Amino acid sequence: MISPSKLPVLYAVLAAVLFGSCAPAAKYLLAGLGPVMLAGLLYLGSGAGLALYLGVCRLRRQDRNHMEAPLARGDLPWLAGVVLFGGILAPVVLLISLDVTHAATAALLLNFEAVATTILAAAFFREYVGRNVWVALALITASCAVLSYSPSDAWGLSLGALGILLACTFWSLDNNISRNISAKDPIPIVAIKGLAAGAVIIVAAVAMGDVLPGPRSALTVMVVGFFSYGGITSVLFLMALRGIGTARTGSILAVSPFFGVTISFALFSEPLASTFWIALPIMVAGAYLLITEKHSHLHEHPPLDHAHRHRHDDGHHLHGHTGTEPPLNAGGEHSHRHLHEEMAHEHPHQPDLHHRHAHGKAK
Repeated sequence: MISPSKLPVLYAVLAAVLFGSCAPAAKYLLAGLGPVMLAGLLYLGSGAGLALYLGVCRLRRQDRNHMEAPLARGDLPWLAGVVLFGGILAPVVLLISLDVTHAATAALLLNFEAVATTILAAAFFREYVGRNVWVALALITASCAVLSYSPSDAWGLSLGALGILLACTFWSLDNNISRNISAKDPIPIVAIKGLAAGAVIIVAAVAMGDVLPGPRSALTVMVVGFFSYGGITSVLFLMALRGIGTARTGSILAVSPFFGVTISFALFSEPLASTFWIALPIMVAGAYLLITEKHSHLHEHPPLDHAHRHRHDDGHHLHGHTGTEPPLNAGGEHSHRHLHEEMAHEHPHQPDLHHRHAHGKAK
């Protein structure tokens, strides 16, 4: 049985597997659809699948508020940012760029999302980032530079590759904004993101002259979107983010291109450039350093009053109950508003909901 402390890592790895498959899958689907229409259908599928699940829960009278904290009015600005950067700008730019980029190269370039996510998390959200992480980010950046080099293009750079890097930057903004609502129920967050972004992109695609595909083609794309573009991938990402923080979750996603490369080899016969083989070992080294980074020191917890899904054997949720709280599920978890008293202790930890404290020297 997997320990509760390891579950966020498992969620992040599963998200990496699904996300890694997105570039080759989208490259395959682009053969019959315009990139903007494809982006809209992918996100619409991610939102529709999760909305259907929520509808089934409602019909079965399952109250998710007992297990997850619901969205509040104050969360709406963050949700709007997630829809804009992660639901509209990133996928549109990515799919336009994929149309002129090798699938395997695109899969590896998506690793840059981990770099941009970690830099933003450290610079603007004050997440602790150790020395090994910075070395890893340098390696990943170098591998992305190798993959982007194209002597035959203007300035020696591939516009398609640069477009993928821009999409990764938009997704890194999405990841860091999501940090502020990661304690809330991830399923309605991703459902709203998918439905809103999908509708906006499809309307834009039609206005640009794209034609909606037939029902079978549309459904196929939407199913792919449910698994790889948003949908289950984003739910897993948010569940990982609340447990190990933005930078670490983004770092584990650094392994996603390797799953993408495997699928690319199976789906496409296009030859791989020599730069691909140069970049691959550099990126493997960077991903290894990111995943194995550890952190422990004496730290303080100030008083905190909030609501989120939690258990009572983690050394932090020591509050009592009045008898009016939701019952614990089979895994010993439930959700309700609770108070954390001030405390200080030392143990290995990640920048989860309770460990977003400031740091002095690197530890």
